[in-house]
Amino acid sequence: MTSFAFVFPGQGSQAVGMLNAWEGHAAVRETLAEASDALGEDIGKLIAEGPKESLDLTTNTQPVMLTAGVACWRAWLAETGLTPAAVAGHSLGEYSALVAAGALTLKDALPLVRFRAQAMQEAVPVGVGGMAAILGLDGEAVKAGCAEAAAAVGEAVEAVNFNDPKQTVIAGTKAAVEKACEVLKAAGAKRALPLPVSAPFHSSLMKPAAERLKEKLSATPFAVPAIPVINNIDVAVVSDADALRDALYRQAFGPVRWVETIQALKSRGHTHVIECGPGKVLAGMVKRIDAELISTTIFDPASLAEAKGLLA
Repeated sequence: MTSFAFVFPGQGSQAVGMLNAWEGHAAVRETLAEASDALGEDIGKLIAEGPKESLDLTTNTQPVMLTAGVACWRAWLAETGLTPAAVAGHSLGEYSALVAAGALTLKDALPLVRFRAQAMQEAVPVGVGGMAAILGLDGEAVKAGCAEAAAAVGEAVEAVNFNDPKQTVIAGTKAAVEKACEVLKAAGAKRALPLPVSAPFHSSLMKPAAERLKEKLSATPFAVPAIPVINNIDVAVVSDADALRDALYRQAFGPVRWVETIQALKSRGHTHVIECGPGKVLAGMVKRIDAELISTTIFDPASLAEAKGLLA
């Protein structure tokens, strides 16, 4: 029996013009207007025209990706009326998932993620922290290599995104990340790729940002989700407002357990995992995590029609 879940992408999937194919779609147009109103700037123009440098600024990327994910979600609902059995989101995408589930309004979520982005950016000065993708080793081996590098350098480096069985992202101080890349290559990693990011996201260096975010979260209204949301930090479904806030607080300086999240969706009996939002990054990860799961994407009207057909 077909049972489907939706997953929402995070930072890194943004592109200038990523919603252009939806031009004229009422649900997307209304979402862009709502986002512009909530942030006091023309979000639609930024998405449609860029420039790329502005779109790639963390303080813009986070609200823009939230807007784009929710726009695609609302287009899906408008076209099909079908609700997934569960939702999840990768890092920032968890906020999109919470909006889709009705736990947060878009109006409240947008200033929250912009604040999150600013707090993260300010927690570690640009150039001090770094991130790298480690390919070809399992998560446990990456954790061990990070521990060795951290001890050698005397600075923090940690495994922060468990993306698929052979791809783990690490984050920490620049020196510690460089050392970890050396250690992990020696341990058999196929590649260690430095990532073009402005802060060491999801590492313990983000704790000061998380403390600031905690205050903002406590002032933001949360409702009981209408759809189960599997969170990143515990790979758990929680519905109490304080538990939802606490998971987002800890997510800011804790790892994204994506492999386990996808495995949890399968163990709940879901057969299809649909990525909702720009890009195809998560759909690719789903295939690498479990080839039995059927994955597809919704990022324009054609892909929406395809996903609808897949579930028919």
